[in-house]
Amino acid sequence: MRCPFCGAHQSKVVDTREAGESIRRRRECRTCGKRFTTYERIAPSIPQVVKRDGRREEFSREKILRGVRIACAKRPIATEDLERLVNQIETQVYALGKNEVPSRVIGDMVMEGLKKLDEVAYIRFAIVYLPLSDLESVQREIGRLLETKE
Repeated sequence: MRCPFCGAHQSKVVDTREAGESIRRRRECRTCGKRFTTYERIAPSIPQVVKRDGRREEFSREKILRGVRIACAKRPIATEDLERLVNQIETQVYALGKNEVPSRVIGDMVMEGLKKLDEVAYIRFAIVYLPLSDLESVQREIGRLLETKE
């Protein structure tokens, strides 16, 4: 493990604890003496995302987080809530236990999570994700959202 302060490779583990589904280790650099924390978790095989046009790419948690952040821009949503949403989606994708997951399935998970988190962010994401090409289709989606809210 490389020290984030001085870059040395020598460190010793001072404390180890379970942190949910991961292991938290407190380390001390043998060169500079500063302490830092690392988290270890099992790295399952990464599923391939099958795009609409048939292309395949590796599942990317960061790509989902980037899309959710764009949809939630300038909204009163805490960063922790966004992280929690992306963690839930990542957990659901890995829980499917499949080597290939259609992008539509992941998009639906994001849509469902955003609908619960923030309706404006949901509509922003839906405009890009769903084939909402004109104002009438956007208006219909907002109407569906309002119906489920009542």
